Amino acid sequence: MASTNDLKNGMVLKLDNDQLWSVVEFQHVKPGKGPAFVRTKLKHVLNGKVVDKTFNAGTKVETANVDKRGMQYSYKDGESFVFMDMDTYDQLFISKEVVGDAAKYLLEGFEALVAVYEGAPLYVELPASVELVVEETEPGLQGDRSTGGTKPAKLETGAEIAVPLFITTGEKIKVDTRDGSYLGRVNK
Repeated sequence: MASTNDLKNGMVLKLDNDQLWSVVEFQHVKPGKGPAFVRTKLKHVLNGKVVDKTFNAGTKVETANVDKRGMQYSYKDGESFVFMDMDTYDQLFISKEVVGDAAKYLLEGFEALVAVYEGAPLYVELPASVELVVEETEPGLQGDRSTGGTKPAKLETGAEIAVPLFITTGEKIKVDTRDGSYLGRVNK
């Protein structure tokens, strides 16, 4: 248990029938009249829904002990993705539902942050960007410039994203893992 005065960004709370909510932002408010309160923005850990919730200052809230560990992606085993704990070398099998969109950018050996609560994986968080090789794309034409349009490109992980016309097959590019957008070329 913790007081609403102790809230911090990233803290995970157990509210509303044991649902897990992560604190995105909080603000202590002391109005001229009436008692102080804490205004928060909470994100549901499993489905990503964001809500605003207000607590009276000093109210006790239940905290959840979520363990966030750096793990390395090893391989895909049927419907599960296998991650290895870098400290203990234990393997953790995570379902494709939990991995979600991160699966589009996973390569063997990639490191990710895995959140585990009471032995069950909650979500997989990749770095903000990853470097991947363009496996297949239409050849560029003479006169293609960076200010032109885009074309589809298939990456080494199988994901398809839109890239500028001048990108060719075999080039290494940087991709934003949050929205799948092209960020730029990677110098070799």
